[in-house]
Amino acid sequence: MTFTHRVFSGVQPTGNLHLGNYLGAIKQWVRMQHEMPCVFGIMNMHAITVPQNAAELADCTRQTAAALIACGIDPKKSVLFVQSSVSAHAELAWILSCHTPLGWLNRMTQFKEKAGKQKDMASLGLYGYPVLMAADVLAYKATHVPVGEDQKQHLELARDIAGALNRAVGEDLLPLPEPKIMPTAARIMSLRDGTKKMSKSDPSDYSRINLTDDADAIAMKFKKAKSDMVEGISYDEENRPEVSNLVQIYGALADETIEKVVQQFASSNFSSFKSALADLAVEKLAPISQRMRDLLADKAELDRLLREGAEQADAIAAPILHEIKNKIGFF
Repeated sequence: MTFTHRVFSGVQPTGNLHLGNYLGAIKQWVRMQHEMPCVFGIMNMHAITVPQNAAELADCTRQTAAALIACGIDPKKSVLFVQSSVSAHAELAWILSCHTPLGWLNRMTQFKEKAGKQKDMASLGLYGYPVLMAADVLAYKATHVPVGEDQKQHLELARDIAGALNRAVGEDLLPLPEPKIMPTAARIMSLRDGTKKMSKSDPSDYSRINLTDDADAIAMKFKKAKSDMVEGISYDEENRPEVSNLVQIYGALADETIEKVVQQFASSNFSSFKSALADLAVEKLAPISQRMRDLLADKAELDRLLREGAEQADAIAAPILHEIKNKIGFF
């Protein structure tokens, strides 16, 4: 069976998205929406696999939506919605869980990492969330999923689960989603330690550029970014991780290759390079920060956009879920 090409991807509403999220994923999503139909979810059902404060979760959900729109996700071109607003995700997750052997879930490495030594006290939701991830994709018969290294295992499971359901009903009901390779995606590291990924959980706010940072904060953080004692600008991840990280950030912001950035600044000292990077970052990111603030200042309008997105998502997922339910004997 031939399936219509469609991209699905999502992000958890952790709030305070940063430069790593933008250059590593969101910027690529913005490009994808011009290539094929895209569905982007704010995955708040995944968020509650660990304890959440209700008010903070709602606030972070709106912050994440505002960030995606401010970065260039166009609600008129792409479907942007909150996961819990579309019931097909939960319903399909149950159906798929009944076609997923425990052995498949036992191989999922992220559960072991997140549960740690408290595995017996971890929730069923945390254990089974890879099935919900599969439902997120398959509810839209998505054919492509943008994935990073840490998500490849989950996409492979989604393909296995889709195959299991297809075998159960005796036809190719669901596509086996393919990874959407993002060759221009950048892996952005901490501004304080070039060997660690940029992260919201880092205790130092100077380790990251938040998408809510104003122009002064953006410039100051880059100028205070960790440097080394080697002269000139070069790209060497092993021996010069901090410089290499800033070179990659400059290239990603300017849409230039690493080689071109190194050539441009080869004879520059670290201070002048960081100053140029700060100016470029302010130019590219300050409008995003301002747009986010404008969106969050009008929550009624933001909520309206998300309701419209949920309606669009449901219009795609509901008929697919109905078809699946019919094939397994539900009516």
